[in-house]
Amino acid sequence: MDRILAAEVFVATVEHGSITAAASTLDMSRSMASRYLSEMENWAGNRLLHRSTRKISLTGTGEEVLRDCRQLLAIAHNLPDQHSTEDQPPRGNLRVSCSQFLAQSILPGILQGFLQRYPHICLDIHISNDAVNLVEQRIDLALRITNNLDPNLIARPLGKCSSVLCATRHYLEQTGTPQTPQQLTDHNCLTYSYFGNSLWHFRSIRGEEITIPVSGNLSANESMTLMESTLLGMGISHQPKFVAQPYFENGRLQQVLADYPLEQMNISGIYQSRKHQPRPLRVLLDYLVDAFVGLDL
Repeated sequence: MDRILAAEVFVATVEHGSITAAASTLDMSRSMASRYLSEMENWAGNRLLHRSTRKISLTGTGEEVLRDCRQLLAIAHNLPDQHSTEDQPPRGNLRVSCSQFLAQSILPGILQGFLQRYPHICLDIHISNDAVNLVEQRIDLALRITNNLDPNLIARPLGKCSSVLCATRHYLEQTGTPQTPQQLTDHNCLTYSYFGNSLWHFRSIRGEEITIPVSGNLSANESMTLMESTLLGMGISHQPKFVAQPYFENGRLQQVLADYPLEQMNISGIYQSRKHQPRPLRVLLDYLVDAFVGLDL
């Protein structure tokens, strides 16, 4: 937990009169600012603020901590920032969270080039398919492929990922091949748990948007589990194009509804704050943007 940033949140909350105003000033989400304040109270071992629906006020402990925080920030702001000196190589540790799919299929090749260019940066990859709490789990950057990010999160667009529908020849011979998106309602669709209401979004030949509710007897929160189930002939699944392409080429899978393009998925990098962004994180984000542009996703 960044204690200097936590001190900035506390001071800004007192000076601006609310957590919402402090979060806006520091360019972070309100929930993130609240977590920093909670951590400040944990460190102090006491409540720092009296909160009401109309205003906030300092407790006795809060007044002492406010004085200490202002001294800490004054010292921190006067220190020469060696890590941000542009003529020196960036160095430091970063903890990156991503899904198993990204960790196995995309990131190794990208990170190989990144670490060769920036040998003084160390990366700790945290693999999880669940939403992560950046503060509690000490995550500097979370990579996600989704079009349904919480609007309160701070995220940088990194790229786009094309998707396809796929199934085995055996499954399609047994059930028939759907000719329109609407016919998917008659099929066993293997769905990704995070897609909410299992809605698949298409674009028609005339460019119209089509949304189809689908269902099936298997869902999972991990793309590779759905791919293995698809390869076993269990149904139709929604997959990243570059993951499915090798199976199309070797004949193990067939593309379904190729004339109806699926909605592209956003690849985003989620982080805590745009202010005082560590240089290693900044160069990693810039590198990822360039790397995803060069991939056929």
